[in-house]
Formats: sequence, structure tokens, C-alpha cells
Amino acid sequence: MTSAHSKLYSDDVSLVVVVVDTNPFFWAGAALPFADFLSHVLHFVNSLLLLSNLNHVVIIAAGVSSCAYVFDSGNAGASGAADVAETLGKASRKMEEFIKQDARETASNGTVADGGAASLFSGALSLALCYIQRIFRSGTRHPQPRILCLQGSPDGPEQYVAVMNSIFSAQRSMVPIDTCIVGTQDSAFLQQASYITGGVYMKPQELSGLFQYLAAVFATDLHSRTFLRLPKTLGVDFRASCFCHKKTIDMGYVCSVCLSIFCKYHKKCSTCG
Repeated sequence: MTSAHSKLYSDDVSLVVVVVDTNPFFWAGAALPFADFLSHVLHFVNSLLLLSNLNHVVIIAAGVSSCAYVFDSGNAGASGAADVAETLGKASRKMEEFIKQDARETASNGTVADGGAASLFSGALSLALCYIQRIFRSGTRHPQPRILCLQGSPDGPEQYVAVMNSIFSAQRSMVPIDTCIVGTQDSAFLQQASYITGGVYMKPQELSGLFQYLAAVFATDLHSRTFLRLPKTLGVDFRASCFCHKKTIDMGYVCSVCLSIFCKYHKKCSTCG
């Protein structure tokens, strides 16, 4: 990581990868309409770009069955207010196209039977880390990277291994994972992600003022955070998910060879044998 960090522009230039939860099952019953939520997010993205012309913002949409890049300021080439508005308008339209495509894929899969479906955050985190690594290895000077997750839907226990792998990859690359929960329940996965990587975890009390929360807490660069008193998580849920039933457990059995976790005793590990 020494070579990567030696190519930083300066302390206050940021690369922010924003992961947006587009789960239709969650937004159908959410207090804040998705259109208003997306408006808050796009205004936040615009404010990041206005803070510095060197700032770089990428938006990744996380649906139920897929995830994809929907905005990259590096490809926007915006030079004026009209160009910025047009670029963010294109991002909004691309988000709508992604939601429709993800809904078709979910319907064709036929695997979702209730409103408690989880979004594909494991895939979105992988896309974010791959993008950051591509910037690291591009040979050009790059800003300080961080990931911001905007989650509303519940965690998917079946994604536990993939999410934890992404968390440890981010920790190794010194990429903080910030979390803003817009749903009713906390995320054990993202609590661990923010705690392990040194990011900020927050659950806003008033979603109608979401932009103010985003601008006041998550717009600050990594250097400036050392001078601020940002929100701290009072408690972190470190419970794991078993490999056999993909359920969150308080106590279980661990394979001494591969460290797989099971809720019931097995004579033979189903992972490594």
C-alpha cells in the first residue's frame, strides 16, 4: 500500500463510492419515498463535486438480484451548472432503468417470496473495491478512497461470507466503509464493516433531513475527520451467520481447520471435509 498512498493528490481530495439500496420491497413501505431519497443522494453527490474539482464520485445501485454502476463523475466531464444538472439527470434516469431491469430479473428468478428480501450488498461492495483497486493501479495520482453504504433493507445472512471478505479486503486496502441506515433496523454486517475499517456508522432520526445528515457527516474528507467529533456506534453486533442454514446465531460450532461456523454439531465439516 505504500506505493498506492504515495500517489495521493492531497489530504482533502476524496474518491467516494456510494452504494445505494434500491430494494423495491423495502421502498414500497418506507416512510421516505424513493424519489425523495434519490433526490437527497444526488444533491449530496453534487455537493461533493463542488467541494473540489478533483473529487471523484461513483454511484453503485444494489438491487435484489443484481448491482451495477449508474454514475461515474470521472466520465461526466461537467464544467458548469447546466452540465452538472444534466449529468445528475442522466444518473437518475439510469437508476430508473436499473430498477426496472432488476425487477425483471427478480421476477424471472422467482426466488423472492416475501417483503423481507435482502439487497445484493456483497456484490455492490465487491464492485466498489474493484473500482478502487483499478484507480490504485491506474498509474495516475488518485484521491483518498472511501465507501458510503446507504442501506434500508435487512441483512441477507446468506451473504455473510462474501460481505466479511469484502470488509477485510477494505481493511487491508485502508478503505473506510461508512454506513447510513435509512431503514427501521440496524445492520449487523455494516456495523462490523464500519467498526473494522474505521468508518462512520449512523442511523438518522429524521429522514426528511437526510441531505443535512449526509452533508454534515459523510461529506467530510478523511483528513478533516481527525478534527471533528463524528457519531460513534454505541454497540456493534458481532454475531455471525452459520454456514449450514445461513442464520444469525449467538453460539455455534467452529471448524478448527477452515473456521467455518455451524449452528449444530457436525462430525465432518461440510466446507473442508
